[in-house]
Amino acid sequence: MEYAVIMAGGRGTRLWPFSRNDRPKQLLPIVRGKSLLQLSYERLRAMLPPERIFVCTGASHRATVLQNLPDLPPDNVLGEPEGRDTANAIGFPATVLLKRDPDAVMAVVTADHVIEPVDQFIKSIKTAFEVVAEQPKALVTFGLIPTHGHTGLGYIHRGEALTLKSGSKGAYRVMKFVEKPAKPDADRFVESGRYYWNSGMFVWRCDTVLNELAIHLPMAYAGLSKIGQAWDTPDAQRVLQENYPALTKKSIDYAVMEPASQGKGKAHVVVVEMPVQWLDVGSWPALSETLATDDHDNAVEAGNCVLVDSFNNIVVSNDPQHLVALLGVSDMIVVHTTDATLVCPKTEDQRVKELVDRVKDKTGGRYQ
Repeated sequence: MEYAVIMAGGRGTRLWPFSRNDRPKQLLPIVRGKSLLQLSYERLRAMLPPERIFVCTGASHRATVLQNLPDLPPDNVLGEPEGRDTANAIGFPATVLLKRDPDAVMAVVTADHVIEPVDQFIKSIKTAFEVVAEQPKALVTFGLIPTHGHTGLGYIHRGEALTLKSGSKGAYRVMKFVEKPAKPDADRFVESGRYYWNSGMFVWRCDTVLNELAIHLPMAYAGLSKIGQAWDTPDAQRVLQENYPALTKKSIDYAVMEPASQGKGKAHVVVVEMPVQWLDVGSWPALSETLATDDHDNAVEAGNCVLVDSFNNIVVSNDPQHLVALLGVSDMIVVHTTDATLVCPKTEDQRVKELVDRVKDKTGGRYQ
């Protein structure tokens, strides 16, 4: 049976002060009045019923996730006691699904991206399911067609095309992964036409990915196995709490995907092309791409705002009782909430995380 798991962990620190520990970015209604989690869920609902969609999130966010997704079965929201990186955030639902269904195939998708058009996204996911049906030892990832030499993303070097019985196109063997290359290399990758941006989304059989974790991350696999064995029993939460915090912290890319692409282990890696518009909403400039702009290229999402002789700014507020006014200001980010205001140049947006750390030092976490 085919399932999907939405990865909804993380804090989204660079979207502070909107994103906080108790309301991370994926749960905020920041894109056309909907949360990123809701958009991710809606994409999956085009192909799967609610009972076959799962969410892996922080345990403290389970209630908010269910508020976001009221038709999702409560048991389908898996709460991590603490973050232990993506190898475990994927291994956790894989072991739960495997106990319920020995033939479970899971798609792993993200909760912090805007992806359009949805029909092309679904087509690529279905192609990946077809690959796994024909090649049970395949670990399928998705390649986004790069538009420029981005140095902050990983790349996938594709090899020979696969011939599928279904006739679907766009699946290739993976030759290697390249993590965040230098600009000249990134430009060369794009020009070659044989490299994709790494989407961080996957499809595989649950038993296949868990077998690879057993090979490459055995201590984590042992803990995950205990959790899986206890799931759906009265001891489930106790076993989860006892074992999860001790799991080896590592990303799925380094733990499984890279070794598998090098011929280590028993699985092999396939990439399916996903020709979509893909926006990683991980910063204020990225989020501004989803907002309407005025005649002076200001991206504004604020009910009470006045701008005079101001150009190319990002202005966001969720406090309708507070006026945000800009005069003679350009290329700035201004974000206001009821208890905190951020002002910085657009060029400094990557340092918001540094600012949040400094705020924590000075205020003891009050604004986290």
